Amino acid sequence: MPSGYQTGTITQDWEPVVIRKSKPKPSELKAAKSVNNALRTGVPVETVKKHSAGTNKSGSGTGLAVHVRKLEEMTEPAGFEKVGAEVRAKIQKARVEKKMSQAELAKLINERVQVVQEYESGKAVPNQAVLAKMERVLEVKLRGKKK
Repeated sequence: MPSGYQTGTITQDWEPVVIRKSKPKPSELKAAKSVNNALRTGVPVETVKKHSAGTNKSGSGTGLAVHVRKLEEMTEPAGFEKVGAEVRAKIQKARVEKKMSQAELAKLINERVQVVQEYESGKAVPNQAVLAKMERVLEVKLRGKKK
């Protein structure tokens, strides 16, 4: 007898196999066709109104963002102090008197050209180390009060 066969009596399984449809997906339940069909058959249908549905607003937090921004503005300064007009003029005047370009000044103080441009245009936040380097190279007082 071959080794792959079972010995003994072979029985058959006669229990019925029931094949059912899968549960409908939530998106199918929300479709107008299925809602109308449920209403016709008398099945209870629950409707829920969603606030700000279909808009780009966050549900209950619309006022919260404005409140947080206002609170932050009250507790912290709105912006950083920029280089004053007097300091800008002194830097430009001293650089021109020494017949230097912005690139040459930047090279002498070991900074990028963009830093010198920001100081001369008034867009930079004053850094005491950079101002000290400029004072040393340009031989002009840029920090502190006048005596």
